Amino acid sequence: MNDIQDFWDFLQLQGDKLLEQTLEHISLTFISLALAILIGLPVGLLITRYKKGVGPAFGITGILQTIPSIALLGFLIPVLGIGPKPAIFALFLYSLLPIIRNAFTGVMQVDAKVKEAARGMGMTDWQLLTRVELPLALPVLFAGIRTAAVLNVGVATLAAYIAAGGLGEFIFGGIALNNTPMILAGAVPAALLAVGIDFLLARLQHLRLPLLRPAALLLFLALPLLSSFYLLPNRSGFQAGLSPEFAGRADGYPGLKATYGLDLNTVIMAPALVYKAVYEGDVDVIDGYSTDGKIKTYSLRVLEDDQNSFPPYHAAFLIREPVLLRHPELREVLEMLSGTINDSTMTALNYHVDFDKAAPAEVAQAFLEQQGLWRPPQNGTGETIQLGSKIFTEQYILTEMLSQLIRGYTNLQVSARTGLGGTKICFDALAAGEIDIYPEYTGTGLQVILNTPQPVADKLSKENDKVFRYVADRFHEQYHILWLPPLGFNNTYALMMREEQAVKLKIRSISDLKEHLAH
Repeated sequence: MNDIQDFWDFLQLQGDKLLEQTLEHISLTFISLALAILIGLPVGLLITRYKKGVGPAFGITGILQTIPSIALLGFLIPVLGIGPKPAIFALFLYSLLPIIRNAFTGVMQVDAKVKEAARGMGMTDWQLLTRVELPLALPVLFAGIRTAAVLNVGVATLAAYIAAGGLGEFIFGGIALNNTPMILAGAVPAALLAVGIDFLLARLQHLRLPLLRPAALLLFLALPLLSSFYLLPNRSGFQAGLSPEFAGRADGYPGLKATYGLDLNTVIMAPALVYKAVYEGDVDVIDGYSTDGKIKTYSLRVLEDDQNSFPPYHAAFLIREPVLLRHPELREVLEMLSGTINDSTMTALNYHVDFDKAAPAEVAQAFLEQQGLWRPPQNGTGETIQLGSKIFTEQYILTEMLSQLIRGYTNLQVSARTGLGGTKICFDALAAGEIDIYPEYTGTGLQVILNTPQPVADKLSKENDKVFRYVADRFHEQYHILWLPPLGFNNTYALMMREEQAVKLKIRSISDLKEHLAH
């Protein structure tokens, strides 16, 4: 009952944003569907006359259909950039197969005797197609369009990862923030939208031909209205590319708005894309992590948090208590890294992977050898310890360090599940026993996992030791999960700009940015 009330409260609070995302989602779906109909329908009809084109048409569209949507979007970004263009093009490609296949199948299934009779009446090939075959093939043809539309509604949620908007913003933000009402706020409207579009097209399918033509024309004329939000001017002149987690966390963008009164024109995108987006000028400001090697790679300036909006994020390993009770020798191994990695060291390690393209395992081993901690792996025959990590460089490196230490100092075996996504996925996997250990940050534990009331979080975040003690005690009480001593570096949130642009505009701090936007 509480979940339903929380969901309803979220809808009331975020009603305007939900409406905007829904309109974006509808637009992405219908623009891509219209393009697919305009191109796919003629192709499907053409290959009914030229049979040699059937194999290539089905083969190419079939291959496109098998490409994972995230991979396809990744391929398109270098060509089309970020935003709605690659999302619409990807959705268009996914829509082609059902439309082409059903157009071809519907026409080819028309009774041969009916076609023969039409030709006997003197009909031309064009008349046969438009007056006989197409009307009889409409049920099959519309089934393909309906399939493509419903498919597009689902795939369009991924558009949020490349700053194209849509209901995926709430879904991915909710996953990152461990916020079930936010997930439902995106998932439920997306499901209703799929059902509604399917129903609308089903009604069109059953219209008589004289009514079908004006109805279809009206639908196409509505497309400019549906896409009008893409044409709205940039409110501030500055575009901020934010990851879903940062955009929704109290200690992220909402905290900046509260502390600085900052109001940016924001777009949501995958964390892996924000650095490249600001480097290529697609956006002006991004969120990131203060120890990220990409700061140096892309010549970015970290804006000073001169009013201390961001709390500390000291890294430490989380481990399930039952695992440590079964294998007490793990504690000594896990604590070997405590206090050994400062901010500059972690930044350098990240840089070696991001810029020098070194493998995380190589970077981890070189660091352990430098510290005198590395040992050759033993022939482990004991229990397998499942390690996990989030989907960014630093976590891969830390997981590799821990893996090599466990193999070198114990008889235990290790299996690593890296790249598990955001906080919610990693922590839920840990709590469910799917993984045993993963690196986490005190600020994330305080704000996202524990959902600490903001007045309490604000008071605690001024003192590092109190934050660690608070999260350690409550994790143990609520989840039987232990925080090991911090590793030594503070990977806090940061706002970043291109160095060249920041110098030109004389922006060094977030307050400078706020002042610039005010003018």
